[in-house]
Amino acid sequence: MGASTGIGRALAINYASDNTILGLGARRVELLEELKEECELRNCETFIYENDVNIPLNCEKSAQDFIKKAKGIDIIIANSGVGSSDHLFSGSSEKINNVLHTNILGVTNTIVPFLIQMQKQKRGKVVVVSSVASFIPIPHKGGYSASKVAVRRLFDSWRPILSDYGINTISICPGFIDTPMTKKILFKPFLKDVNTAALAFIKVIEKNKKTYVYPWQMNVLTKLINLLPQFIIDSLVYRSKNRITKYDKN
Repeated sequence: MGASTGIGRALAINYASDNTILGLGARRVELLEELKEECELRNCETFIYENDVNIPLNCEKSAQDFIKKAKGIDIIIANSGVGSSDHLFSGSSEKINNVLHTNILGVTNTIVPFLIQMQKQKRGKVVVVSSVASFIPIPHKGGYSASKVAVRRLFDSWRPILSDYGINTISICPGFIDTPMTKKILFKPFLKDVNTAALAFIKVIEKNKKTYVYPWQMNVLTKLINLLPQFIIDSLVYRSKNRITKYDKN
């Protein structure tokens, strides 16, 4: 899910090849149609699904249809997500709740319908695209950071359970990738292009890495952040609060 743009689109294109069957889901079906054409140029059988990950029934029907057509499932990647300011002083929780709902429940809605098939197969890979924000708090985007912590912890909890059925559980935590979601972010250290990132993620999925922070500079930074006292982290977040994003802070 989340295949229409950004990381999801790049992953689809790089996975597309002979003897591969892809199922691509997103809300914007016109972008999925374009992506399908590009994947099929690489002789990849491709099915598309107009899905909103916030609607469980949509996800369940798409999963059932794909499993039937593909006769199973090898990898499911939950990539759908939204990023927005918390809008703390707007008087409404609508914005932050949308981020939390989409980024957390959208992941469970995407993945859980496939697990019964993977259990029967006794094999499979389940992947979530979390974020470096699950390690480093981002000013004005507490909902986004919290949602990415939540899905990473979900996977940490699922990993030993799913491993009993031969199912590998992989959390990918990107830093700043050049995608539509990061266009409004002002300060983007260690920015990587989306195709390079997608290739790195595919290698990690092949190797069944448990948790992968990308790029390596961000991996080092997250480890350093975890060693700092909370008051220093708070101070760093406070100093960066006016240079992170162009989003409306109201």
